[in-house]
Amino acid sequence: MSAWLLPDHIADVLPSEARHIEELRRDLLDTARTYGYELVIPPLIEHLESLLTGTGEALGLQTFKLVDQLSGRSLGLRADTTPQVARIDAHLLGRKSITRLAYCGPVLRARPERPQATREPLQFGAEIYGHVGREADLEILRLALDCLRVAGVKQPQVDLGDARIVRALLAGVPVELERLRAVHAALAVKDASELRRLTADFPASARDGLLALVGLYGGPEVLDEAEKRLPPMSGLRQALSDLKWLGQHLQGATVSCDLADSRGFAYYSGLRFGIYAEGAGEALARGGRYDGVGAVFGHKLDRERPAAGFSLDVKELVRVAAPRPLRAAIRAPWPDDVGRPGLREAVQRLREHGETVVCVLPGHEQETDEFHCDRELVAAAGHWVVQAL
Repeated sequence: MSAWLLPDHIADVLPSEARHIEELRRDLLDTARTYGYELVIPPLIEHLESLLTGTGEALGLQTFKLVDQLSGRSLGLRADTTPQVARIDAHLLGRKSITRLAYCGPVLRARPERPQATREPLQFGAEIYGHVGREADLEILRLALDCLRVAGVKQPQVDLGDARIVRALLAGVPVELERLRAVHAALAVKDASELRRLTADFPASARDGLLALVGLYGGPEVLDEAEKRLPPMSGLRQALSDLKWLGQHLQGATVSCDLADSRGFAYYSGLRFGIYAEGAGEALARGGRYDGVGAVFGHKLDRERPAAGFSLDVKELVRVAAPRPLRAAIRAPWPDDVGRPGLREAVQRLREHGETVVCVLPGHEQETDEFHCDRELVAAAGHWVVQAL
C-alpha cells in the first residue's frame, strides 16, 4: 500500500478549500460573539466515561477508543462536542445565570454518517444554558440562520419538530426499548403499516395519535391540522403552541413542520430542528432543546439546567456556501537582492498594515501564484510605491 494513501473518508484539505474553511470559521465565531456567546475549546481527547456520560448508544459506537499510556484508563476521541460543552457549563463554570457558549473544532467518527461524508468534520456549534422558555429556542434558531447567511446560503428552509409530541402520546404506555426504537424508526420513514403493527396493542388514543403523525408534515398549516387530529394532552398542546410561535417569529426563511420526525428521541427534550438549503440533500445545521444534558456532571446549582443549541460541519457548509474571491495581494521583487535599498523595509511596512505581499523568488518571475495580485511594488523616483497591475 502506498505510504501517501489516507484512511477511508479521511482527506487532506488543499489551499483553496482550506482558505475558504478558515475564513468561514472566523465569520461563524464572530457571528456567535455578536449574540454574546463565549468561545470555549474543549480537549480532543477525554476519559471515555466522561466523554460518553449521558449520551446515547449511537455516540458510543461512533467514538474511537484507546488506552492512556500514562494511567491505563480508557480514553475516547470526541465524536461530538456538545457533551463536553455541557460538562464545562455544569462542572467548571457552574453559573446560576444564563451562559452562552460557542465552539469550533474537529471531531472524529468511527463511521461516516453518509456514503460521501467525512469522518473528520469541523464542528461549529453554540449552546445556551439556563433559560427554560421558548425565547432561548428562538435565539438559537436565529443564530443558526445568521450563521448560514454569513456563509452565503440563500433561501434556507427550517424544518421544525418537537420531542414532546411523541412523548406525550406514549405517556403511560408500557413499551420496551427495542420496540420504542422501532416505533421511532417507522415514524421517521412514514411507514404507517409497520407503525400499525407495532402499536396494535397500544391504547387507542396513543395508536391513533401516532398514526396521525405520519401525515402531519408540510407548511405551518400542519400545526392547525394537528390541533384537530391529535388528542388534547397538555404537553402536546404546549409543543404545538411553541412550534407555531417559533414559526411566526422566524424571518427570511421558509418554515416547514414534520411532527413524525423524532430523530434523537432519547436526546432532545423539546424543540428539534434542521435547516436545509437548495442543493444540499442533508440538513446543514441541526439542533434543538436538550434540558438536563449537564445533570450527569453534577451542576453545582441546578442539576436540571435547561439547554438549547445547534451544530454544523464547516466542511459540509463550504460545499454549498457561496464562493469567496481570492484575497487581493501585492507582488514584489525579492527584497534581498543587491541594488534595491529600502525594499525590505517597504515590504515589512505593508505587511504590518495587513497587506499580503508575495515576493517573487529569483528565477520564478514568470510563474503565476494562487493569490490575486492586483498590485505591484515598484521603484519610482527613489521610493518603493504600490501601483495597480
